[in-house]
Amino acid sequence: MTTDTTTRLETLQIVLDGLMRRYQQRVPDVGGIVQAMVADQIIASPTQIENDHIAFRTMGVPQLGIRSFEKLFVHYGYTRREPLHFAAKKLDAFWYAPPEPRFPRIFVSELRVQDLSQQAQRIISSYTDEVAGDPVDALDLDDGAQVDDFLHRALWRLPTWADFQRLSEESEYAAWVIYNRYYLNHFTISIHNLPEGYDQIASFNAFVERHGFKLNDAGGTIKVSPDGGLLQSSTVAEMIEASFAEDETHTISGSYVEFAERRPLPQFAHLPKAQITREMRREGFEAGNADKIFESTYTSQTAKRS
Repeated sequence: MTTDTTTRLETLQIVLDGLMRRYQQRVPDVGGIVQAMVADQIIASPTQIENDHIAFRTMGVPQLGIRSFEKLFVHYGYTRREPLHFAAKKLDAFWYAPPEPRFPRIFVSELRVQDLSQQAQRIISSYTDEVAGDPVDALDLDDGAQVDDFLHRALWRLPTWADFQRLSEESEYAAWVIYNRYYLNHFTISIHNLPEGYDQIASFNAFVERHGFKLNDAGGTIKVSPDGGLLQSSTVAEMIEASFAEDETHTISGSYVEFAERRPLPQFAHLPKAQITREMRREGFEAGNADKIFESTYTSQTAKRS
């Protein structure tokens, strides 16, 4: 490994640490679930948790969206993989393979703004037009602290409650991004490497619910890929006190926690668990699963937290 590559991976770790630190502060479910895992002796320490992937949401406008956002992680060695499309939600996405297995996969989605009503497009552009040019081009991507700051700072003015509500009527995804911007949408606990009794999504879901956490039940609490190799579930998003323009404060959905079980590929299913490596398991993502996971921040789910 070259010195340049080593430096970039060290910078990547700074960025990921910054994302997780602020995400954990904003999403108490993260600490609650991890503490319960330790208390029930599923893990001895939080460092034993494997992060399957992290996810971000973006606005599909010329100077932002996936084309801009992906530059951050491609710089650190991530590789763009298969596209995913979500017709009903007007979303497109790509996932990105990490430079080394110790890093999480990355999932980046983008709202097809041009597919929304003219009114919604005008509202969105009134905010995103405040971003002059691609903001990633102005960053020193070798400065981890600068990138961390960028991912957590305002890109446009504070939205009004009226604009947030109007966008929510048409696209709850749009409303989420107009307020939350690039905040980490979720991180994902890999279930298959946990001890027996907790290494399948059904048993882990039972553990989560036993400790009082609400699961997203859109399409069922367990989302299963057609090939049966990828099983996913998630909590319902935390509700946060959000400050809007004109000194208004309202409770809206923030971020959530996801769980993923990647089963062995058929040719490796006969092997003992201890011999199964990451490369032997089902890779990638599934649009049908992700479509329902998106709804972890939707009011149809968040209403169940009360």
